[in-house]
Amino acid sequence: MNIIRQYSPQSEEEKIFKQQMLQLYQEKSIVAFSRENLEAHFTASAWILNPNTQEVLLLHHKKLDKWLQPGGHADGETDLEKVARKEANEETALENLDLVSDQVFDIDIHLIPEKKGIPQHDHYDVRFAYFCSNKGGTQINSESKDFQWINIKDVHTLTKEPSILRMVKKSKSILNGI
Repeated sequence: MNIIRQYSPQSEEEKIFKQQMLQLYQEKSIVAFSRENLEAHFTASAWILNPNTQEVLLLHHKKLDKWLQPGGHADGETDLEKVARKEANEETALENLDLVSDQVFDIDIHLIPEKKGIPQHDHYDVRFAYFCSNKGGTQINSESKDFQWINIKDVHTLTKEPSILRMVKKSKSILNGI
């Protein structure tokens, strides 16, 4: 859980998330990485930026009916960057992802509603930023309705999700630093 311990939250909300994530890991250890832990479990996601076009890739998630970044369940894997990369590949078919930093980009805890007998629960999402210079070949799998490479300045036209807008804000400094 060193990646969470080393993470420097940029907001009060993220400070709370960090404390809760460390507490979940302390209480549940490896079980925290399994969806069998019905109250809460770790997930990982990929914030994919095209540095040439100043765009980010968002998927329209079928079950949640929201525009989100690719990501998913750890399913027992404790290397969350590995999980984020695997989920990005499965959900977008992109393989040419370059990790922006070996540090966590963002963290979030969000409630997933009850569905098909699975009770509502929290996803403790650890997010990594990637560059993808070649967005050709982007394809979605059955988990999404649509995808869009959208200019970072226009993301607010697709979603008002606070955690997405927080990542947009963080992205501007990354893209401006290139």
